[in-house]
Amino acid sequence: MKNRIYGYARVSSADQNLDRQLDALERFPVQTNLIYADKASGKDFRRPQYRRLLRRLREGDVLVIKSIDRLGRDYREVLDEWRRLTTDKRVAIVVLDMPLLDTREQPNGITGTFIADLVLQVLSYVAQVERENIKQRQAEGIASARLRGVRFGRPTLERPDSYRDVIKSFEGGEVTRREAAMLLNVSASTFDRWRRADTN
Repeated sequence: MKNRIYGYARVSSADQNLDRQLDALERFPVQTNLIYADKASGKDFRRPQYRRLLRRLREGDVLVIKSIDRLGRDYREVLDEWRRLTTDKRVAIVVLDMPLLDTREQPNGITGTFIADLVLQVLSYVAQVERENIKQRQAEGIASARLRGVRFGRPTLERPDSYRDVIKSFEGGEVTRREAAMLLNVSASTFDRWRRADTN
């Protein structure tokens, strides 16, 4: 059976548009009927069209994507999936926005897989460092805000003046927990939290 060229496109939500990716894949060219597209998060690979595509891919086929983040968001998972495709399934991958990520055989006999793997490792490292930098900046920002007296979370609700009367009615069995919360104009969980605080 002749090797096929497949395309994969992805956007994160239903209101986003796939046209730019689809146009790029068709220009490669990938036949329209061999393009699979998901409107789903890239946090993992449990996407319906991607799973269908995986079942179709055979050794020697080529998978074309517009950019590496269309494959997935987490570079460690992308790295694992890349190896699964290129090593286990023996599928070539072409990333249109990054010509170095092209694992097809090169004319000089050196496969693109070696170079692509190196580039992916670097990208994975950069992405990991960036994630750690973001976490550090967030932690520093929170610490700085706390030093300036900024308080995080929802503001504490003050008990209304009628609280004691409602508690007496509740404890006397005159009103239910839900009715007591409604009388105080708060949720039942807030009412419970106030009662717990009273007993501590």
